[in-house]
Amino acid sequence: MKDVVASIICDIDNQPNCSKELGEKIRKGLWVQLLAKGIKKSNINAKCLPQGPGVILKGGGSSGKHQLCLLSYNHLNQSALSTAIWLEEQGHNPENCFILNALPLCHVSGFMPWWRSRCWKAQHMWLDPKLMHDPNKLEKKYSEQIRTHKGPLLTSLVPTQLMRLIQHPAGIRWLQMFSIIWVGGSAIPENLLSTSRKLKLRLAPCYGTTETTAMVAVQTPADFLSNQNSSLIALKDIQFRIGTNNALQIKTVRLAKVLVKKGTIQSIENKEGWWESGDSAELINKNQKQAIKILGRRDSAINSGGEIVFTEQINSRLIDIATKNEMPIDIILLTPIKDEEWGERLAALVKFKDGIGKAEKNEAILQLKNIVKQWPPYERPIAWHSCPELSRNSLGKWEMDKWQSWLKAKDY
Repeated sequence: MKDVVASIICDIDNQPNCSKELGEKIRKGLWVQLLAKGIKKSNINAKCLPQGPGVILKGGGSSGKHQLCLLSYNHLNQSALSTAIWLEEQGHNPENCFILNALPLCHVSGFMPWWRSRCWKAQHMWLDPKLMHDPNKLEKKYSEQIRTHKGPLLTSLVPTQLMRLIQHPAGIRWLQMFSIIWVGGSAIPENLLSTSRKLKLRLAPCYGTTETTAMVAVQTPADFLSNQNSSLIALKDIQFRIGTNNALQIKTVRLAKVLVKKGTIQSIENKEGWWESGDSAELINKNQKQAIKILGRRDSAINSGGEIVFTEQINSRLIDIATKNEMPIDIILLTPIKDEEWGERLAALVKFKDGIGKAEKNEAILQLKNIVKQWPPYERPIAWHSCPELSRNSLGKWEMDKWQSWLKAKDY
């Protein structure tokens, strides 16, 4: 049977039926493109498809750009097996696990938990994503059903979901039920990690991309809770090395292929089998195992007066300062602006908590300005703006073009 391309529009409010349809297409041996609402099916030359079948997902941008990734079923199975081995090392039988999933099927973060459940023959349940904004309703709808399951409970979250849940007693009770909570997709603020440890939440911060068919490195819940090791240890089928400008390079048998112009397909690795991600990292050896510490996105790093500045790290420091000083700040985002003397400097967009008046906002920004006076000038924001609409997208990622356009409208 020739490989052919099908497509599914993934309705976030109807994921059980979407995944059922996907399962049926998988059994027919099809390549399936998973699409968010409003996205058109891509023009893909079926004759160019790699040996499959498989699924086609939009990459999350870890390559430095968004691209369509072709994930063969063999690679998906290899990824699920690698995660299963890690779970067994934590003392859990994958088949006995119950996976709860509130992430979108059309993104690798939501697709992989569902795929793992198929490979492991584990129970999987889609959660209503709207209830992640309402912990009381979330707890009321699902807790009784969950408590009847005797095996380990697993879930995957992005940091914004964790932040919302941890602010409510019902959300905390919900999180405390899980044996493992994988958290990835973007940098996790230090104050969120600290609060999670105090609440004894069994987080497993992790790193992965669509191009690597998701998770490649993870911190164990035991290491997270002890706070003795913040590095992420490579899974069994992963190798790391560091390239120019601290670029993280990855070698694994499960690297995706990508769709290029005119509907043709190409490999993403070099002749030696290494793929270079869009992230900067530090390589660490821990107990004869490779581990990494993610420094930040390479495309968000700036050169300010000859100094390379990772804006995500500065962003996290500002958020931690705001939290420790009990400032009425919800979110901060740093974005670069052109500067004739320095090349680039930083501007800060600030979203305040609801109900905060102009005087309180000005006082908080003045307080932050006074604190950062002690910082090196290349790390110091030179412009501060209140931005009430500031938010991440549904996957917990920043759409930087959107906020840079917002800033340009302010004449910066």
